[in-house]
Amino acid sequence: MKFIANAAAGCGLLALTAVPSLATELVGAVQFDESHAFTKALREFERLAGECSGGSLTFNLHLNSELGLEKDYFENMSQGIAVDYAIVSPSHMSTFSQKAPLMDMPFLFRDLDHWNAAIEQGALEPLAQDVLEQANVRLIGYAGGGTRNLIVNRPITNMEELEGLPMRVMGAPIQTRIFEAIKAAPSVIAYSEVYNAIQTGVIDAAENEAAGIEQMKFYEVGPEISLTQHAITVRPLAISEATFQRLTEEEQACVLEAGAAAGKLGREIESGQDSEKLAAMEEAGYLKTHEFTERDKLLELAAPVKRAYAEELGALDVLEAIEAVE
Repeated sequence: MKFIANAAAGCGLLALTAVPSLATELVGAVQFDESHAFTKALREFERLAGECSGGSLTFNLHLNSELGLEKDYFENMSQGIAVDYAIVSPSHMSTFSQKAPLMDMPFLFRDLDHWNAAIEQGALEPLAQDVLEQANVRLIGYAGGGTRNLIVNRPITNMEELEGLPMRVMGAPIQTRIFEAIKAAPSVIAYSEVYNAIQTGVIDAAENEAAGIEQMKFYEVGPEISLTQHAITVRPLAISEATFQRLTEEEQACVLEAGAAAGKLGREIESGQDSEKLAAMEEAGYLKTHEFTERDKLLELAAPVKRAYAEELGALDVLEAIEAVE
């Protein structure tokens, strides 16, 4: 298959004119429908890469978990079967890459501006390199942008009110360690049981982003949202390295540029939707938000735990690089 490279008109992507031949179809997967930020980011990837390649790349995206869940997508991409591209949570990469879960660590980013700057300046690239080497999956863009806060059955605005708060955390050990460090009382409970656990008094709180609060109606049992902003999600857009290596150099360039641009769009969509959803629920009277007045103290208490965890992962240099981003 031969290609002639031409400058792209009106965009930063490389445009290609292909000698007539069969197009290469790539198969994608997502757990959601067309309205979700992940799907929109993947559609942008398809559009940009397709235009850039002059039509030599075509795409078949399976929606609504037709091809399983994110864990399945990543395993398939690693093996070079069934799924070529998808957006996947870093937690699903941990079986292969010891360093990848750093992207999900609470208090990794100071705020949305720091999160965006760290991604744009390439601070996560050593993690992407480890995923490539260990899992044979290439990270080509970064979506995400949901900001996670505390969902509580009473107002929590400072350290005194937070101390001893019985709350649900995800199963990753770093989650328990971080929330213990900031003086809460975390316990691991299945996501499907969170609503009932707050309702029955087993716990008083959980944590999630606005989309999760809305979808699960957590505001019915935890209407007081404490704006701890303890995590901002990173959701890499990935492609199977086996697939990537089957492409021509020109197509590879298209995929890389399209992935970066699509990830940026995904971040803009999701971070915007997150704040809009939270505001809409508050305006409707479903919940009330509360500023956490001692957030600097949260960052201070979390710092040594973050550093120890990064050392365990062999990614202390990455944490320091992220923290150095202005």
